[in-house]
Amino acid sequence: MSMRRRAAALVAAMTAALAVQAPAVAAAGICNKFCDGRDAALAAGDRQPVSSSLYGRTFVLHLNDPDAMAWATVAGGQAGDEVWLDRSFDGGRTWGSGSRLGNAVIPAAATGTRTLMFNVDDWANRGVGALRACGKAGDRTEITCTAWARSTWNAGSRSTAAATALMMRYNQGTGLFDDNAWWTGANALTAIIDNARVSGMGSYKYAIANTYDRQINAYQGQFRNEYIDDTGWWGLAWVAAYDLTGDSRYLTTARADADHMHAYWDTTCGGGVWWKTDRTTKVAIANSLYIQLNAALGQRIAGDTTYKNRAAAGWRWFSGTGMLTSENIVIDRIDLSTCRGASGPLTYNSGVLMNALVQLNKATGDANALTVARRIGDASTVHGALNVGGILHEPGEGDSCTGDQPSWKGEYIRGLGVLNAATGGAYNAYLKRQADSAYGKNRNALDEYGIHWAGPFVASAHACQHSALDLMNAAP
Repeated sequence: MSMRRRAAALVAAMTAALAVQAPAVAAAGICNKFCDGRDAALAAGDRQPVSSSLYGRTFVLHLNDPDAMAWATVAGGQAGDEVWLDRSFDGGRTWGSGSRLGNAVIPAAATGTRTLMFNVDDWANRGVGALRACGKAGDRTEITCTAWARSTWNAGSRSTAAATALMMRYNQGTGLFDDNAWWTGANALTAIIDNARVSGMGSYKYAIANTYDRQINAYQGQFRNEYIDDTGWWGLAWVAAYDLTGDSRYLTTARADADHMHAYWDTTCGGGVWWKTDRTTKVAIANSLYIQLNAALGQRIAGDTTYKNRAAAGWRWFSGTGMLTSENIVIDRIDLSTCRGASGPLTYNSGVLMNALVQLNKATGDANALTVARRIGDASTVHGALNVGGILHEPGEGDSCTGDQPSWKGEYIRGLGVLNAATGGAYNAYLKRQADSAYGKNRNALDEYGIHWAGPFVASAHACQHSALDLMNAAP
């Protein structure tokens, strides 16, 4: 018997058991492969990831993955009980006029019913959706709902599922994520671009041009602002966009970003770029990004010497500051009174310098750069301040996915992944251990991830989500 016929038989049996009474006419709605309001007897599959109970009734969300649709059922009830679907296009944070899709009521002498099927996504409008089953007893006011879940469409692997959950947080009107965060948005877009490259799924490539067009004139234009590291993050995002699409305007912007950063290189403490245009501090992250972006451009611009020389000069200066410690861990900043490193470690400082040194090696052939990157990788994957029980942990890691900190592990793991590829898989075991832990202990039904890769799960946001996507992109 075919999958479709088996699914139809299963639904037919359920229909008989629940005395289903479906509306005769479906409400107008979304049309993808099929239109909203399709009979669940025609489902090509029935996966039941989430359920909820109330006063002895059981409410179940049924996902028809092959058709990217879903329906809801109630069982163990009585006449007058209701069941329906809610649909959200921002990961369940809001749902509006489409609420109570397919509302169905248990008829007399029956103990259950089901809704019609509705689409999870709105492909025509790039709506990345999620559904949940809700219901209530007919004689009571309380409502229960399942957790939000979605079909496996664009979510058939760990990485594509994480990318799809991240795109639920993408604001098409601004081209940014969540609350329109700036530098973490650059990293989220980079993770989406990397996923398209790694997985081959190009469903979200539209975000590249949309973000570029909507934000190209923001702040100082060309994705430049007063924070030198912010400009570096965006410059690298546009290098990745250029690699994926071949659109030269992205490379032009990446060059403008690198030139903006270079304008804040001076001889204070012997060199280096400032963290901010007010020229008050020099930090590891801005200078690692400076090396990485210039080295990346040096690989892509025919006949270039300018960007390669800047990258090499950046590393010569950095290597003499003490921000790379004798333990091969990168610390955060230098003390301007001594011009020496004087702070503690953060994950992304080591990760971005690893990435920068790999790019420097590719751009200039500097073999020592790759050797140093390998030392940093070896040290950071076992360092007690950066790993707890073998799982990457940010020093001072909080319980929130908002702010800057939740993004840092993503940048670390992206850099380690680049080094892993350059060394033929030297860190495969470490990356797999991180990915397995996060997937098993730090994920909800929507494939959203919290901040703790060792668990427990806490509410997600785009910074935590892009970090997890960076991990799934890098993991073997």
